[in-house]
Amino acid sequence: MEPIEQQLTELRTTLRHHEYLYHVMDAPEIPDAEYDRLMRELRELEAQRPDLITPDSPTQRVGAAPLTAFNQIRHEVPMLSLDNVFDEESFLAFNKRVQDRLKSTENVIWCCELKLDGLAVSILYENGVLVSAATRGDGTTGEDITSNVRTIRAIPLKLHGDNIPARLEVRGEVFLPQAGFEKINEDARRTGGKVFANPRNAAAGSLRQLDPRITAKRPLTFFLLRRRYSGRRRVAGYASGTFAAI
Repeated sequence: MEPIEQQLTELRTTLRHHEYLYHVMDAPEIPDAEYDRLMRELRELEAQRPDLITPDSPTQRVGAAPLTAFNQIRHEVPMLSLDNVFDEESFLAFNKRVQDRLKSTENVIWCCELKLDGLAVSILYENGVLVSAATRGDGTTGEDITSNVRTIRAIPLKLHGDNIPARLEVRGEVFLPQAGFEKINEDARRTGGKVFANPRNAAAGSLRQLDPRITAKRPLTFFLLRRRYSGRRRVAGYASGTFAAI
């Protein structure tokens, strides 16, 4: 085995281990920045030797496999994720790639927004009624978390108004506000329960409970990011700010 093959094998094994801890167990051992550094190292080595890229490499999929304890839902359209950059040089390189794709030398105008660090979900409405909800999972198949999502008060169980699409999928982020995170940990310390490391882990752990009654006790909320619909084209009549965009 060549030295680079050994490096690739070790990096993939390490990344799969941390993916499992992060996505399945909600118990990461390393900071996100360290995980991203390992992933960049793997991508760079694979770029040097594309003949050694394997279908099961962490670079060839979005996330980790869903828990078998939940039913699974196959996404009609894959749920993808975004790459990230941590310095100006990497951002300028990304900007240059976009300009090259556009075959343009003009300045690219970017719309930037703060990142909500929670759990990405897909919610499906049929004739205005919430019928299913799923996590991103591996990007193709996610966990069926319908019962848990129904407990989040920011998400309507039924849409109200005129011209509601026959079929509407909304995607966004379920997250835990800082005040809610602090209260959960305060209660856990008082009762001897699990103390979460950060709001992201708390949101993910709350949403992926097998018992929806536990989820219902957690102050989760939802921020809508995108929508996809068929049938009638307008959605109206829900007062929540998180759903005002649709």
